[in-house]
Amino acid sequence: MSGMSRNKPNVVFFMSDDQGPWALGCAGNKEILTPHLDRLAAEGMRFDRFFCTSPVCSPARASVLTGKIPSSHGIHDFVRDADNDRISYLDGHLAYSELLAQEGYACGMSGKWGMGNDYELQKGFEHWYVSVYDGGRYRNPKIVCNGEVRREQGYLTELITEDSLAFLERHAGGERPFYLNVHYTAPHHLWVGEHPEEYVRLYDDCPFDSCPQEPEHPWSLSLTSPSSVRTDSRANLKGYFAAVTAMDDGIGRILDKLDELGLRDNTLICFMSDNGFSCGQKGIWGKGNGTYPQNMYENSVLVPAIFQHPGVIPAGVVHSGLLSQYDFMPTLLDYLGVDHPTAGQLPGRSFKRALLGEPTSENEFVVIYDEYGPVRMIRTKTHKYIHRYPFGPHECYDLSNDPGERVNLYDDPEAQPLIYRLQTQMENWFLQYADPGMDGAKLPVTGTGQSDWVAPGKTGKHTFNQNARLFKQNGHL
Repeated sequence: MSGMSRNKPNVVFFMSDDQGPWALGCAGNKEILTPHLDRLAAEGMRFDRFFCTSPVCSPARASVLTGKIPSSHGIHDFVRDADNDRISYLDGHLAYSELLAQEGYACGMSGKWGMGNDYELQKGFEHWYVSVYDGGRYRNPKIVCNGEVRREQGYLTELITEDSLAFLERHAGGERPFYLNVHYTAPHHLWVGEHPEEYVRLYDDCPFDSCPQEPEHPWSLSLTSPSSVRTDSRANLKGYFAAVTAMDDGIGRILDKLDELGLRDNTLICFMSDNGFSCGQKGIWGKGNGTYPQNMYENSVLVPAIFQHPGVIPAGVVHSGLLSQYDFMPTLLDYLGVDHPTAGQLPGRSFKRALLGEPTSENEFVVIYDEYGPVRMIRTKTHKYIHRYPFGPHECYDLSNDPGERVNLYDDPEAQPLIYRLQTQMENWFLQYADPGMDGAKLPVTGTGQSDWVAPGKTGKHTFNQNARLFKQNGHL
């Protein structure tokens, strides 16, 4: 334990679940009510080009925690409690929370873990209040509290908030700094009948112009949404928006508690979503696995991200550099002055200087990479290339002239030199950072769950033949 740990900042890391990059008032959405997050952005720095490492929850969360890409840590799809309740997928992968614990931080986990084995304290956390996935339900959830499994009474968002407030109270006067994950399940489905009516009623008269209900995408699936979405989109939109606003209220209560306890000035606040989401935009209700084959549309891969630390991070700044969740671990450790023994082997780089408002090179923050099993993406400031192994279909978009990703240039003869450069750059990057034994490009990941494909050393229900059948059903073979 470092003798200097008591002088280090505290950290509160808010994470939402399936929040589209558009689902924030401060991001320009005048319909959704997020006053506390809007205030946090006004007092800190918001990133409007921050990307997930994979457009589905578990691999994205694992990348945030370890700084590794899915093809290095091995979680390629969402992890379901019913299938993987006692598998600790991240065994052997160093998490930043372990380094913080070694540095003397009291580490607390409240909310969604989602990376396997919800039942045991892991990765340096000494407080563990984890919600076990129950079909997306928010009422009377199953909770694991420091090893004890119990059925709580109440609304999950409020329960996570209350547990977080209690953690802050316990650690307010301690000599050790604290790190607290407040990982809400909101606004993950379910949306109808799950959220307090006072929040749902706020949207009775909302036109939802921010979520145009476009014709159903030809690859569309209903995996991540209830079956009623397409027949009653308005009720689901009200529930989605209500879930965000209820979460925002919880965040406001925690920020107020930090002020009340005199902790705010020495606390770094981080906020982001695990992945993006579409609520009817482009004809999709879902994220990366809202279609088959999986998609890499901007609404799926972009996430809201805000960082705030009074007197340290400049206020009211919107940063437009391209950043990824794999950059979070090196940035957090750099910000806190904590060494990482294998930092040079990771793909991410610290953006601490950007957070502090210091000048950065024009060659920084200009490209990111993403993956979802056999689907990979390279994204520059002007273009996006998506490659699907082994058969396609592939996509290329000129985002400067086609921000809505409507015109696929993959077969355009004039785009071939660009496509070749982007594909080569992408493949070289993944060759550098992917573990050959966990390389998602070689695995039949279909977006239906981590246990639905055959991973090395594990058993599953999905095979390459089943993967091919899904392709055929959607007209790609």
